[in-house]
Amino acid sequence: MNIRQSFLSMIKAFPGGWDAIAAALGMSRDALENRVYERKGQGVTVDTALQIQAFSQCTHFAEAVATASGGTFIKLPGDLAEDNELLMAKFQSLYAELGQFSKDFSAATADDLIDKREQMLLEHDVAQLHKVLAELMALTLRIYAPQGGKEVE
Repeated sequence: MNIRQSFLSMIKAFPGGWDAIAAALGMSRDALENRVYERKGQGVTVDTALQIQAFSQCTHFAEAVATASGGTFIKLPGDLAEDNELLMAKFQSLYAELGQFSKDFSAATADDLIDKREQMLLEHDVAQLHKVLAELMALTLRIYAPQGGKEVE
């Protein structure tokens, strides 16, 4: 998803669509469309994009920026009251992703040749594994090292 697509999907996710989100931002629909479609030398500022993201309760803009930067956006859980349950659920997600990768790897290498479609599938699986691992690490540090960790002597 590119940046413009992120704007369009967030606008679509907002109840009332274009007209409602434009009103929430304090501008006309035409003004918003000019910014999103970069007409008349206009564009969406980062602050406006973040406001649209907040209004739509989506993270599409953050995801698009992370993708454009060669990374992955990882949303951290807001409530850490159930620390162990969250960690165990994340480990279960990791096991599930690893199992999917193993299954796809076996299928892709069964004929001793990985074609383009199989390569794309395996790369997607690896990206998902990295995402879940990063989420697990971020959650672990948030729970067990809330102040950045202790100094080691």
